[in-house]
Amino acid sequence: MNLIDAAIARARTTIAVLVLILIAGTVAYIDIPKESDPDINIPTIYVSLVHEGISPEDSERLLLRPMEQELKSIEGVKEMRSTAYEGGGFVLLEFDAGFNADKALDDVREKVDIAKSELPTETEEPSITEVNFSLFPVLVVTLSGPVPERTLVRLARELRDEIEGIPSVLNVDIAGDREELVEILIDPLKLESYGLRSDDILTFIDRSNRLIAAGALDTGSGRFPVKVPGLFETADDILDMPLKTEGDAVVRVRDVAEVRRTFKDRESVARLDGEPAVGLQVTKRTGENIIETIEAVRALSERQKQFWPETVKVTYSQDRSKDIRTMLSDLQNNVISAVLLVMIVIVGALGLRSAGLVGIAIPGSFLLAILVIFTMGITINIVVLFALILAVGMLVDGAIVLTEFADRKMAEGQSPKRAYARAAKRMAWPIIASTATTLAAFLPLLFWPGVVGEFMKFLPITLIATLSASLLMALIFVPTLGAFIGKPGGTLDPEKARALSAEATDDDNDTDNLDLRQVKGPTGLYIRTLDRALKHPGKVVLAALATLVFVQWYYATHGHGVEFFPEVEPEQDKKLGA
Repeated sequence: MNLIDAAIARARTTIAVLVLILIAGTVAYIDIPKESDPDINIPTIYVSLVHEGISPEDSERLLLRPMEQELKSIEGVKEMRSTAYEGGGFVLLEFDAGFNADKALDDVREKVDIAKSELPTETEEPSITEVNFSLFPVLVVTLSGPVPERTLVRLARELRDEIEGIPSVLNVDIAGDREELVEILIDPLKLESYGLRSDDILTFIDRSNRLIAAGALDTGSGRFPVKVPGLFETADDILDMPLKTEGDAVVRVRDVAEVRRTFKDRESVARLDGEPAVGLQVTKRTGENIIETIEAVRALSERQKQFWPETVKVTYSQDRSKDIRTMLSDLQNNVISAVLLVMIVIVGALGLRSAGLVGIAIPGSFLLAILVIFTMGITINIVVLFALILAVGMLVDGAIVLTEFADRKMAEGQSPKRAYARAAKRMAWPIIASTATTLAAFLPLLFWPGVVGEFMKFLPITLIATLSASLLMALIFVPTLGAFIGKPGGTLDPEKARALSAEATDDDNDTDNLDLRQVKGPTGLYIRTLDRALKHPGKVVLAALATLVFVQWYYATHGHGVEFFPEVEPEQDKKLGA
């Protein structure tokens, strides 16, 4: 209560703090990172092993078993599963929810490095992948058109390099891209005429395409390394490679074979509207603003498009910023609608000034809550936005109760300052208790275990911040503003207002003959209903219990069951066939 007196006594400071909160909250709302899904760590890490041509049986024996022997000793592993297939295999590690992702990755990398020494030399470098919502693509840029595949691939790679230069972009993967290679077509007749075998050419090429370190040369005044470069850089390097010498004659690759550039065999086919296509899957950095990132990628793609052939089309799909824009628009519309509806109701009951005070409490609570979650490092995502929209109907109760009580005190003749101070003190515990019961309903969600709990914990955090901010607005800032601009505007006469405010005593002769059941309107209907209920408390309790049991029984027998998420069609602008 002393805090309320101090806030009203130092009104200028209190109002200055409110203005500062509104400004800081607005800045935080603009600057806070906005993304689609919450940034949570899925407790799954998998290790991929690739060995071309290996059978599933050999993959299990030579690849998976040595890797499993090392990985099973990692602390915190809940379950380990492995799968072998033709050409490789993978080991999937599932950790307990809430695990330390950085430590788990370090442990996995350490064990994989140890296990690599036991793998066949032909096995490619093991790939370690962490499953994370923030690592999923936020936009797919698709290049398509009736142009040669090499042209599409070249344009896609150039665009990839440009997009990866955007600070908020983590990486860009190309879908539909094939690895380039050089194909050597040997003429058997020419090969036989020179007395060579095809194995000889393969051996020579394999030995030549290397960078050989030849040690170091000591000149007496210093040492410098010596290397013998043998890497192929152009097709002519392969064609000019000698295969056989006899006297002054040299047989080169160009004498017995033809070299041409090509691609590896296709593993999938990407097409868009019947035309060949290449897709660039853009992934943003953790904590970056998804809306700004996608806008930057789109702007860069449109600039680069001006230098491409006119037949190359650029399309965008899986734009996850659209969901965020929709949710933000819904939030703003809900806030505006709530302010307008509340003000309409309060204007009719208490007057324009009281409606203005309640209207300030709504955006004030939102901006203060957003400022809090911004300082906590939480991003705006679909769960946070859902919680903010959910809180719209719960954060005005305290302000309405307080302004209504203060309006009745002013109708009795008290000054605005005294009326709002008294209302804040009198209604403090009811408002606190009402807010606390609502918070108690959501508080257990903070301890929801598993991946779902990690995903949904942003809901109670946001609601707790928003409702706590509404409590501060109702008990501190609204009374302070009301002390300055408050004015009686209710429709009740002073005598009824004093009676309804529960302040009448037995010594107030003016109210002894006042029968509350004679009050008109919704308030009178409520009073009369309550009067009848209080005369039969046992029946009311039994009716409540019967209703509770009936509802549970009826839904159990006639309901449609329970499901975690409803079945909805995914929203995608374009589909890239594969």
